[in-house]
Amino acid sequence: MWYLCVFFHRLLDYRKAEVESLAQLFSNEDQEYQCLQWRLPLLHHPDSPFHFVDLPSEDVAKSIASRSILVKGMYELWGEGGSYEELEECIRNYPDERKLPYLDSSSTFKINVDTFGKVISLQEQTQRIQGLSYIPFKGRVNLKNPEHKFWLMETDDYGASNGLPPMVQKRIFFGREIGGADRKLLPTYQLKSRIYLGPTAMDAEMAFLMANQALATPGKLVYDPFVGTGSILIAAAHFGAMTMGADIDIRVVRDGRGPDCNVWSNFKQYGLPMPIALLRADNNLPPWRTGLKEVFDAIICDPPYGVRAGGRKSGGRKLMKGVIGPYVVPDDKRTDHIPSTASYSLVECVHDLLDLAGRMLVMGGRLVFFYPVLSEDDNVDNHFPEHPCFKLIATSEQILSSRYSRVLLTMVKKSPYTEDIAEAARLKHLDFKENHLKWLEDGNLHSAVFSPTDPQSNGAADHAKFTKEPKPKYRGKYV
Repeated sequence: MWYLCVFFHRLLDYRKAEVESLAQLFSNEDQEYQCLQWRLPLLHHPDSPFHFVDLPSEDVAKSIASRSILVKGMYELWGEGGSYEELEECIRNYPDERKLPYLDSSSTFKINVDTFGKVISLQEQTQRIQGLSYIPFKGRVNLKNPEHKFWLMETDDYGASNGLPPMVQKRIFFGREIGGADRKLLPTYQLKSRIYLGPTAMDAEMAFLMANQALATPGKLVYDPFVGTGSILIAAAHFGAMTMGADIDIRVVRDGRGPDCNVWSNFKQYGLPMPIALLRADNNLPPWRTGLKEVFDAIICDPPYGVRAGGRKSGGRKLMKGVIGPYVVPDDKRTDHIPSTASYSLVECVHDLLDLAGRMLVMGGRLVFFYPVLSEDDNVDNHFPEHPCFKLIATSEQILSSRYSRVLLTMVKKSPYTEDIAEAARLKHLDFKENHLKWLEDGNLHSAVFSPTDPQSNGAADHAKFTKEPKPKYRGKYV
C-alpha cells in the first residue's frame, strides 16, 4: 500500500536509504535486499520532504516511522490537491470503509496543521481546521493523548526563490498519522553532554543512521574496528544489539581519562549494556585465531582517512629497518608499554576492512562505513572497487568541501568468503592501489579538504574540473 512519507529537511541523500533498510528489518529479514518503490507528489522536486512509498503493511510503516531518524511521519493519505476545493473532492471520494473506523463516536482525535516553505498564524491554522467540517468526525477532540491523529500539510507555491527545493504549485495533503519520529532521542545522546569525548567522535545523529543501516537489533553482535570513544557502538546498543570494539590506541580503550571518564563511562551514562569486549587490536593484523569466521552480524565504522586523524598500523622503526623477528616487551615495561605504530594508508585500510568483513560477517551481515570521494564524480565506483563477496546496496553522500565528499556505504555479504575469493579480492586491491588517485593512495586528505583550491597553480583545466554545478544548499533549521 502507498503511504505518504514526510522527511525532516536534513541529510537529503540519507533519507531513502534509511527507510529501505528499516523496511528490510521490519518486513522480512530473510528476503534478499530489494529497493522500495517511490514516487513524488505532483510538481515536487526530488529534494522535497514529501514522498510516496509502497510498503507491505501499516505495521511496517509504523515501525519505520517510530525508529527512523530522518522520517518525520508516515501517513495514510485521504486526499491531496492544488486547492482546498480539490482536497475536499478527493477526501469525499476516499473509500468510506477506510475512513469510518477512525471517525467513530467512541474514539478521540486531533487535527494538526503543518506547512513547508511558509509560516501561518494560529488563527489561520484554526480556520483551516474549521474548513474540514465536511469530514464526519463523531468522536471527541483530545489534544493531549488522542487515539487518532490527523494532519493537514500545506506547501507554498514559492517557485525556486525561497532557498528550498523548487516548488511551482501549491499542494495540500490530508491524512491519518500511522507513526511519527521521536526526535527527543538526539538531544539525549548529543555529544556536548557525553562524559568521554574524543576529536573524532561520531555525531549522534549520524551514528544512529549508521546503526539503522546495519539493522542493529537485540540478539545481534555489532563490531567497530576503529571504536575510539564508542559513539557508533552506543547507537547500536541503544537499539538492543550486543557490541564489541577495537582500537589501535591502547590508551583509548584501556585508560581513557581515568576510571570515571572512559568508553565504559559513556555506556553507563545512558544505562546501556556494556560492550562484550574492547580490544587493543590492529585492523592490519587482526587478533582472531585461524579458522574463526562468521561471528559478527554487522560491522560499523568510520575508518581514518587523514582529515581529523591519520590511520596507524603496527610497525615502527624496527619494522621499517627490516627486523622480522618477534619483538618481546620486557616484563618490567609491559604495564605502561605503548606499541609502536606506522602510517596506514586509506587504500590498505579499506582492503583490510573488506577482508575482515568477508571473513567475520555472517551470511547476509552488513558492513557500514564512510569512504571519501571526489565531489565531481557521481559514481562511487570511480573510486571504490567491486568486491566479489559483497553487494553494495546504498550510498549516501555528505559534502566535506567543494572538492571532496564522504559517502556512507552499506554493503551486504552475499556469498561465502572462500580462499579463491580472498585471492581475487587481493588482486583487485593491487589494481585499485596502483591506479588510485594520489591523494587517496597517500591517505592524507587534510590539506585537500581544508586548503582552498588555487586556480593559478593548477591551470585552467584543473580549475574547470572542480567548478561544476554544485549540489544545492538549502536554507533552514534542518539543512
